[in-house]
Amino acid sequence: MAGPLPYDHLFKILLIGDAAVGKSSIMLRFTDDSFDDKLQSTIGVDFKVKMMEVGDKKIKMTIWDTAGQERFRTLTSSYYRGAQGIMLVYDVERPETFDNLNKWLEEVETYHPGRGRDVVKLLVGNKVDCPRAVPREQAEAWARSKGMLFLEASAKTEVGIRQAFEEVVHKILESPALLANTTPGKPRTVDLAATQNTPPSGAGGCGC
Repeated sequence: MAGPLPYDHLFKILLIGDAAVGKSSIMLRFTDDSFDDKLQSTIGVDFKVKMMEVGDKKIKMTIWDTAGQERFRTLTSSYYRGAQGIMLVYDVERPETFDNLNKWLEEVETYHPGRGRDVVKLLVGNKVDCPRAVPREQAEAWARSKGMLFLEASAKTEVGIRQAFEEVVHKILESPALLANTTPGKPRTVDLAATQNTPPSGAGGCGC
């Protein structure tokens, strides 16, 4: 007889947002518990795998870090397919990265099947260890108006990082529709293929 399966669900989570808001740093802090304030910008897309236990469930996450620069956007549209969770990240020091969130949300609605309705969305205000220029109340109100979760974090000090991923995972687990294609043996072919081949990688984001 076959032994127990190594995980109960496979989740695909994307990190999107402007360049240098700290997407790569958030991913690396969560997956490797490391931080490097001299990371180079991500080229195209990069991903990491992380296991998490929630109650009696073992969750395998593929976390995708996408480039924020406009010239790389054509490379990333296919990565929206099959995602159960999306984190929209902005830098609390730089108001323009918050102002651009509408553009990122439009991209989600354009490329994600179901126009982004069938996906858990979390707004993350990163770099709270630095002087802030975007009031928490403003970001919280925007997230609420778009029907998404919200929290602030710092990849540098680790504040809020694990909580961000836990929030997304818990919300996915509450949705039978999102869980439909996440069990072993029934994953989407495109996602399995994607996780077998590491895409062009670099790194991006930083502390302050």
